[in-house]
Formats: sequence, structure tokens, C-alpha cells
Amino acid sequence: MSDRDDDMRPDPTDTPVIPGPLVDGQEGVEPAPLVKNTEFEAAFSEPLSRTLDLDTWHPGSDLVSLYARLQKEVAEAVRQENSIHRKIREVVFPRLRLRDGAPAGAGVYSVTTEQVEAVHRKLLFNGAVEACDGTVSGHDTLPVTITQIGVCLVSYRGDQGSWVHRLFRRDLRAAGTNPVEETLEILERRRSRGGQDQPSMRDRLSDLARRGIMAYAERAVLLDRSTATWRMGHGSPAPYELVTGSGMPPLLRASLILMRRLILDHKKFVFVPSAASRRELLTIGNALHPLEYAIVETLADPLQRVVQGHYRGDEWGDLGKLAREFADECGEKVVVGLYRASALAPCHLFYAHVDHAREAALIAMADSLLQEHRGFPMLIDLADGLCTATFGAETFAAAAQLAYAEAGAPFRYLAERKTRR
Repeated sequence: MSDRDDDMRPDPTDTPVIPGPLVDGQEGVEPAPLVKNTEFEAAFSEPLSRTLDLDTWHPGSDLVSLYARLQKEVAEAVRQENSIHRKIREVVFPRLRLRDGAPAGAGVYSVTTEQVEAVHRKLLFNGAVEACDGTVSGHDTLPVTITQIGVCLVSYRGDQGSWVHRLFRRDLRAAGTNPVEETLEILERRRSRGGQDQPSMRDRLSDLARRGIMAYAERAVLLDRSTATWRMGHGSPAPYELVTGSGMPPLLRASLILMRRLILDHKKFVFVPSAASRRELLTIGNALHPLEYAIVETLADPLQRVVQGHYRGDEWGDLGKLAREFADECGEKVVVGLYRASALAPCHLFYAHVDHAREAALIAMADSLLQEHRGFPMLIDLADGLCTATFGAETFAAAAQLAYAEAGAPFRYLAERKTRR
């Protein structure tokens, strides 16, 4: 399994829902809220009873007959969305800089082609901006779970370096002193873990922890291995995995120091996530014209929601206090903005230091214009491409399977999906 950057990472501006306890041995979640019949019908323009009636379904071989409805629904949705964009430009944009708690420089700004050209010439193409991205690959079997974390740093002057670390998790590391107790212990230890090759919130060394280590490594490389003036990252400068330590106090302590250095000391950074789950921000961003950007808010409120909801007890000791201090000191220093690079591309979020938000927006937009159809920074894509080529899941899986073959168990411990054709 390969995790491509922050496509599946928790959005740092969201307060995540924590799954609930196990029910009947299955992974539990918070009880689903009651959805009234009227709510379903209002959302989908048909009652649930009609949706459940198979007589209203079309044969899978007759998809052509559904295209007219698809075409009509999409056209109408786009028309209404464009109408909303006009209202947002008229009503919302002027209020961005006037509302309570607006960050310094809040508002909507236009960028000229001359400014973009200057950023290309003076910063991007002479190596003054370096970008970092990472990837996580896992090979999960009963005897051992192997996690590979790779991070790459790039600029337009060439590859600036790559780093990799592998974690080997073995439930069974028997000392041979008491075989019976060791056997019972291994069964109990595996009982507390999730299913093979399946994510599970029961497993404290879970997907969140793997992503937390990768997020830390990406930002550490940007700070301590990059020599460029500007540092470009994927995601947020203060992601949820690091603000919570992914449940690991040593990671939290190291992350707070690292993020503080990045935000308060270095300052010249720009982070661009692949997606944002806050639809209201995306609606504002898609109302932007090409070569426009907006400064909307700071990370203060989102960070406060995370630390207030996460560090309620005394089990974290002084780390809870340190996390709250970090949110107080650094939240107001990071602005959340949106930009739209071209007429073809959607808007994208970006994070920057409040004192350098204008330059950060220009860098993100100028780099995104190099791939007009995506409108996403090409340097991040280059770093991701290098990670995939160097630390790709297929290459890693092949090496792991070869090791199993040499150990005399080429297929015995592979999950069903790994041997499916």
C-alpha cells in the first residue's frame, strides 16, 4: 500500500471524528446521526423508497440512456455554481478584510503576468525554492509488518536528495525462556491489532502514526536539509498528525519544536494541500478569477479546536500545555489562503506566514501555472514523482516478496488481495 502525500490525510482545518469502541469484535464508529426522509429527498430529489426499489434501476448494459440525465444535471449544477460565484464576488469578497479576526492582508488580490515571470526568473528557476514530499509503503503479513517511509527534496536546479527509513514490526521476538507464556502473549498482542492488511483504530501503531512520522520527516528535511530561501511543502505546516503527535508523546515533543522553528524562525514557506474538505472555502476559492488569490483566515481557530479537544486530561503532562502554547503563539502567524492559477484549473488552498503571504501566493501560483490544466505546484509533483520512482510501492513489495521466497514462504503469508489476478 502506498500513501500518496496528503490526499487521505486529515485536513488540518478540520476537527476529526474519533472512532468509538468496538462492537461485537468489529471496528466501531460513532453512532450514525438520524437522517430524516425529508432530508434524503431534499438532497437527492427522490425519496429513499424509490432509491431502494430495484424496478427504478437501469440495466448495467444500458448506460447510454442515462447520459441525457447526467448531462442535464451537470449543466444545471455548473450554471447554478457560476451564479453563486458572482454573488460571492459581490458580497463575500469585500467582507474578507473587514470581518472580526481577519488576518493582516486579508482580501482578494490580482497577479500580473509580469509578476509571475519575475518569480519564475528570480526564485523558481534559479533554485531559490525547494520542495519536499514523502511517501509511505507498507507490506503487512502475519510474521512481520514492514513500513517504508521515503522523502525527497527537489528544486528546478536538480534533485537535492532523498532519504528512506524502514520499520520492522514483529509481534514475535521470542527469547525462548518460557514458550507457553510467550505463545499466549503473542496471541493476546495480535488480538489487539487490526486484521491483516487492514487499517484499524485499535492498532496504536496505526496508519496515523505512519503518516505522522512521514509528516515529521518532510518538515525536518525542509528545515535541516534544504538550503533554499523558500521552502515548499505538501499539506499544512502544522498538520493534525503532528499537532497531536499521532498519539506518541516523543513525536509530539519533537514536532512542536520543529513546527515552531519553521513558523516562527524560518517564516519563508508555502504549503499547498491536494484537497480541502471544507467546502465553504472551496466555494470562495472557485469564485476567484485566474491569477487571483485570497487571504481568508489564520490557523488559530483550527489549531485551538484540535488542542482543546485532544489534551483534556493529565495523561499528556506538560506536553498538553506545550501544545496549547504552540497553538496560541503560532496559530495567528499562519494564514490560510486560496488561489486560482488558470481558467482550466480549480482553486487550491495554501498556507503561509502572515508576514510573507503575498510572496508565498505568488510562488505557488507561478509554479502552478507551469501545468495549466492542474493549477497545482509542479515542484511538489516533481518531488512526488521522484518518491514514486525511488521508493515506489511496487518496487518495495517486490523486494519484500523476494525475501519471503528466499525464506521458503513465497505465498503463505500474503493476503488474498496480493495474489489476486
